[in-house]
Amino acid sequence: MTPRTTRKDATGADGKPLGVRARARAEVTVAIKDEARRQLADEGAAKLSLRAVARELGMVSSALYRYFPSRDDLLTALIVDAYDSLGEAAEGAHARAVRAQAGPRERWSAVCGAVREWALAHPHEYALIYGSPVPGYTAPRTTVGPAARVGLLLIGVVREAAQGPGIHVPKMNEGLRDEAERLAADLAPDLPPAVMVALTAAWSQVFGLVSFEVFGQFNRIVEDRAAFFEQAVSQLAGSVGLMETAAQGKPKGKPKGKR
Repeated sequence: MTPRTTRKDATGADGKPLGVRARARAEVTVAIKDEARRQLADEGAAKLSLRAVARELGMVSSALYRYFPSRDDLLTALIVDAYDSLGEAAEGAHARAVRAQAGPRERWSAVCGAVREWALAHPHEYALIYGSPVPGYTAPRTTVGPAARVGLLLIGVVREAAQGPGIHVPKMNEGLRDEAERLAADLAPDLPPAVMVALTAAWSQVFGLVSFEVFGQFNRIVEDRAAFFEQAVSQLAGSVGLMETAAQGKPKGKPKGKR
């Protein structure tokens, strides 16, 4: 099996080309992860086996353990790769929307649309990170940063709107005040707590919509899923306070204060 090596794989953290040994290690690492992804598609994450990966690559198990000491180490690498790939897709869509001078709601929709497109193109990797937990596996803290990329991007869209055209602060049940203030303090101290509650709900609903489509829950229920997703995402944009804009680019309505 010939490993697929990318420019990123062939360079170190400093951007300089890798030496011969480091390059060879990077190529084998890519080959191992590619074969593991193939097994994910065929068998699912619960049945991922280092011995099976080694066998398919023509390696002895002891040699593969030098790259990934355990199944959990390999799973973690695949999970981080999946989160980073999803994050890059979402960030790329946002950057294109910014270059096109799109408004906050359009940027929100671009990010959410990129999440859906990535998930449909990578259903097995999506299942690895948003499907059923893998029995016996506990994700380490190294997965937290990559997992947060899309959520932080959506927070950024709302933050930019708050600093620019303004946002409507949604109503909130006062029984959530303590939880809302904790969320705001942890994730976005510059945004109203009520907005953070709405953002957290919207973030979970975006991935719920995507999961329903990827895992077949919309079969024989929703036919035009792209249009359905677009409508739902637009409604979620309103729920977090992003205002519709008139043709001339000015916000419709008067934004409320932040607090």
